[in-house]
Amino acid sequence: MKPANRITECFARLRARDESALVPFLTAGDPDVGVTRELLAAVCRGGADLIELGVPFSDPTADGPAIQRSSTRAIERGVSLPKILELVVETRRASEVPIVLFGYYNPIFHYGPEKFARDARDAGVDGLLVVDLPPEEADELYLPARAAGLEMVFLLAPTSDESRVRAVMKKAGGFVYFVSMTGVTGSKRIETAAVRRMVAELRRHCGLPIGVGFGITTPDEAAEVAVFADAVIVGSAIVRLIEDNAGSPALVGRVEEFIRQLKVGTRRAADC
Repeated sequence: MKPANRITECFARLRARDESALVPFLTAGDPDVGVTRELLAAVCRGGADLIELGVPFSDPTADGPAIQRSSTRAIERGVSLPKILELVVETRRASEVPIVLFGYYNPIFHYGPEKFARDARDAGVDGLLVVDLPPEEADELYLPARAAGLEMVFLLAPTSDESRVRAVMKKAGGFVYFVSMTGVTGSKRIETAAVRRMVAELRRHCGLPIGVGFGITTPDEAAEVAVFADAVIVGSAIVRLIEDNAGSPALVGRVEEFIRQLKVGTRRAADC
């Protein structure tokens, strides 16, 4: 029998508590690999249910300015896929929090999709989200990833029509990432009421958990989204916090406390 993926187990546990997952995003290597190692431990201590670990890329077209800057800083410090996988190995020594690698296909293509899938699994990665790899073109990575036991997470947006939803659902695993707005990450605040209606409509076609990201910046916003989403994804707000505190000895503690506050928000929603 195939062992359950950590992502599946995570959502099952939270569903039993009627609780939404908190999913923070970190750019691997920002401000450097050593601090990322500390930040990964900090977000686990703070209450992260699942982690999106960003793979830096030179042309991150789906990302807003904050995450673009973080990718640039990480690349300048020599971050690579092998170093990122080693970060996952080190994190796995202390934590079983699911990890999804979030990035673009070019670095994976150059690494070799089959070798990457095997190495990612062996490092302790649970899923992949490749933003520029639509399901119709994903088989080169999707097939070896699934053979390795990795879940492929895909994006859906307010502009996704029913045919796009069907295409995604044929291959999606773990959860579906619903982009709460058009545009890039961190570009504007979430309109909760409108997103709630769109998520309710998406559930008619989607049997997987639905995570909502883009525009969630505060614990109160996290609580509002957690009322109707299976996961609350927070990226740019965390990346900006790291940027604003880079070089400060208080950085790791401030990130941990912010994660803790966000998690309190998602738990508060479960009590509503």
